[in-house]
Amino acid sequence: MPIDSREKIVLFIDGANLYAASKAIGVDIDYRKLLADFNARAYLLRANYYTALVEDQEYSSIRPLIDWLDYNGFHVITKPAKEFTDAAGRRKVKGNMDIELCVDALELAPHYDHMVLFSGDGDFTALVAALQRKGKRVTVVSTLTTSTPMISDDLRRQADFFIDIADLAKTVGRPPSTRPPSAEE
Repeated sequence: MPIDSREKIVLFIDGANLYAASKAIGVDIDYRKLLADFNARAYLLRANYYTALVEDQEYSSIRPLIDWLDYNGFHVITKPAKEFTDAAGRRKVKGNMDIELCVDALELAPHYDHMVLFSGDGDFTALVAALQRKGKRVTVVSTLTTSTPMISDDLRRQADFFIDIADLAKTVGRPPSTRPPSAEE
């Protein structure tokens, strides 16, 4: 594994991106096992989970996950999602957490050696390059096993290491549950 046991590591999880990738390969992530797995690899300084929430809903299907993560070792960062109607009259929800994740990764950089980014979003390529210029190692976790890869080629090339969720799921995954779909779909 590309992580040195002497390193201080941080996990930065793009919640919507990880959800989409894990759903695409037909696995649910067991977040308790995920923390245990990375705690066993090195000194886990922080695990950040980023997601946008639709605030005007009486019940959000992602709320139980957010609450569980918050009480079980994750630092959860949320913001309200924006609702709009597209040109065809369809209701759309947009909630991008890229800037929050980038700012946090750069501010925390003096305190860690290795960042593990759970996202395939090519927008993070510049962040990875900036962290590498600061002497940080970066592992990107996404998937290539879907018919259309869910990771940007530029991001994968920039990262020091790549872990496919399909491989990681062997230790931190479980079969999809029968619970209703989450708001991140």
